[in-house]
Amino acid sequence: MIALIQRVTQAKVVVDNQNMGEIEQGLLVFLGVEKDDDQQKAQRLCEKVMGYRVFSDEQGKMNLNVQQANGSLLVISQFTLAADTQKGLRPGFSGGAEPQKADKLYRYFVEQCHATGVKTETGQFAADMKVSLTNDGPVTFWLQV
Repeated sequence: MIALIQRVTQAKVVVDNQNMGEIEQGLLVFLGVEKDDDQQKAQRLCEKVMGYRVFSDEQGKMNLNVQQANGSLLVISQFTLAADTQKGLRPGFSGGAEPQKADKLYRYFVEQCHATGVKTETGQFAADMKVSLTNDGPVTFWLQV
């Protein structure tokens, strides 16, 4: 399971001209689900995302996690993160989970994030989404379990 996280001052996702989710300060989380992923990996990745210290403390050092910074999450399903880009000029998607499994694990990941008490917004699984954001820093990390 893969999370590409970006520290943002604002982010939102729109589907068919309808606002699906929006946050101010927090993390935009693009989530990719791979074939061998399960609930245990989703739980570990949630813990990693929630605990990852990317927000500045009073001394300007990245020592605070999203909860400590009173931030929010916007979680977007993105199957392209599971792409194989090692050969040729076209990505391969054989490493990605089948849609039904990916949707189930995406929803489970979101539930685990909600359970922490952090405001968690989402996009719409498998939809054509328009995501806008202001990356703060820029600060972007690739997390994988």
